[in-house]
Amino acid sequence: MAKRKAEGGLVYSTEFGDCRKVAGKGEDLSDVDLGDGIVRIQKQTKGRGGKVMTVVTGIPLQGNELKTLAKELKKKCGVGGALKGQVLEIQGDQRLLLQQELGKRGFTVKLAGG
Repeated sequence: MAKRKAEGGLVYSTEFGDCRKVAGKGEDLSDVDLGDGIVRIQKQTKGRGGKVMTVVTGIPLQGNELKTLAKELKKKCGVGGALKGQVLEIQGDQRLLLQQELGKRGFTVKLAGG
């Protein structure tokens, strides 16, 4: 639950646990920070029992568009995965295939990490 100041200033929000600007009249809270427009792909194994997971962040899409893209990418790779917020997780090391596919779709893509 967030408290509002009369002019939409910084307030404490128990929903997010920190201070954020609360929208005033006429402002839209649905805007999600889409980052710098660069899609980053990295390989992770930490906390996954040694299993490899490809993590895609910074995709500048929202809602159903993001869900549809995630479904298509998982199908293209032939593996499972999950969409957690704005982060797409795909099973296995699929970095090169995802880099090619996202590049074809017009995204600026970088391989991040080691």
